[in-house]
Amino acid sequence: MDKREAPIGVFDSGLGGVSVLRACAALLPREDFLFFGDSANAPYGEKPLDQVRDLTLRAAAGLVERGVKAIVVACNTATSAAITLLREKYPDTPVIGIEPAVKPAAQADNSSSVIVMATPLTIQEDKYQKLAAAFCDQANVISLPCKGLAELVEQGCFDGPELDRYLQALFLPFRHCSVEYIVLGCTHYPFVRSAIRKNFGRPVAIIDGSDGTARQLRRQLEAKGLLRTGTEPGKVTFLNSDPSKIPMSRALFDMEY
Repeated sequence: MDKREAPIGVFDSGLGGVSVLRACAALLPREDFLFFGDSANAPYGEKPLDQVRDLTLRAAAGLVERGVKAIVVACNTATSAAITLLREKYPDTPVIGIEPAVKPAAQADNSSSVIVMATPLTIQEDKYQKLAAAFCDQANVISLPCKGLAELVEQGCFDGPELDRYLQALFLPFRHCSVEYIVLGCTHYPFVRSAIRKNFGRPVAIIDGSDGTARQLRRQLEAKGLLRTGTEPGKVTFLNSDPSKIPMSRALFDMEY
């Protein structure tokens, strides 16, 4: 089989990575994608580091066995914990991770304070700490661990009183701060973008790293001559360690948010 015709593997700890999958499929509409969500073990962001690494390596191995030509780690926690290990294990396969979009938020002309919403493990990891430190002279980068938020999304809670109460309590300390940007540092969070905007209490720009990850995927495929040559639209296949989540994965792929 021509390697260019092979699918691109996209992996997440659960459903959140569908937000990254959407960006990749929009930018590369002729490519086939194989999405694997590990919902049976979600969320990763509150698990021990070694367990996250083990789960990530197992998920990637499953995608490689299915013949993918590239791997997109559509999970900030898994990227922070294991991206280096994956690139060492699969040196001939493009492995693209995702990171919070701190740089564009901090470098925006009107930016003074930036809130980065992420899982506790992502915020603890050196990769994130170095990223935040690199831009602390350009903006006040506020790291906000969101324990339990990815789990709410995984359960299908995209709006409603429970989510409103959670977000209002989370944002309460920042109601009077001069915050221009909120960075979504977990791929689950874009699906509650509207609820975040509503409950923050005043206008704020909200960004995430999905588009940047999609552009990096295209660059690496181009560099290695792996872009699909056909003209037919690609197809997206969904897998999940909890098969009952596959219909929701498809629904999220088509969802407007």
